[in-house]
Amino acid sequence: MSAHDQLLVVIDPVARRIDGESVRIVKDVLCAGAAAKICLPDGPEEFCRVLARRGARRPVVVGDDRALLRAVAALHRGRGLADEALSLVPVGVGASVELAGSLGVPTGPVAAARAVLDGVARSLDLLVDDSDGVVLGELLIPASSASSAAVASAAPAGSVWHTCRSLVRTLVRPSLPSAAPAAPTHRLRVEADGVLLIDLDEPVEDVRVRAAEGAAEVTVHRSAGAETLRTLAKVITVSGPSFRYRADALILGPVRHRTWTLRPKGWSLTLPAA
Repeated sequence: MSAHDQLLVVIDPVARRIDGESVRIVKDVLCAGAAAKICLPDGPEEFCRVLARRGARRPVVVGDDRALLRAVAALHRGRGLADEALSLVPVGVGASVELAGSLGVPTGPVAAARAVLDGVARSLDLLVDDSDGVVLGELLIPASSASSAAVASAAPAGSVWHTCRSLVRTLVRPSLPSAAPAAPTHRLRVEADGVLLIDLDEPVEDVRVRAAEGAAEVTVHRSAGAETLRTLAKVITVSGPSFRYRADALILGPVRHRTWTLRPKGWSLTLPAA
């Protein structure tokens, strides 16, 4: 039996908890088609240790987008991401498996398990940041709107008549439509391959970066209807006041400086054969 037919099936504990029936079906399909070693880690640390000790077996992750990201990050840190194609069987609800679907993985348990057995490895790009984090789909740096708590207080007894008059005026004279609230902004310095796209003196609504074919698509949405900036780059650096960012399904930060570097064909994922 070849190493390709020997699987290390790592089942994320969240998948076991939320959809045990799908997990059972996946195990049956994989064990019927290959020599599969089933691992049931209790948490993220054990999950990563199991992957690190996979030996010659082909890694298969059963879980949602977060489990996929955890596996890719662990293999990247262990310098094993280029050794073998990773396989995924998505098990999750709704948005928790959106990334898997966008990458081309079937979201049904049977179809995904069969793709593990009969599919082909496809090389994909990824973004790696200067803290060894990874982005498989989209990086988003949104502006955080200023939050304020509404404080309710009881009206004094003497204000009842004033309240009634105000109500009558409202019914007789329609109020003018209120202006739409301005989109929140923040100040960021964004550089693409060393070229300055925008500096701290201009407000930004959000910055988006997506790995494409051999390049990263960088989009900067400026405020007040200013023209959106778009470019392709290999290295993207964002700095400024503390900001949070979303890397696929993960919310990270705050940080004041972060650089992402594109790794063309930096990892491989098993997808259905054409």
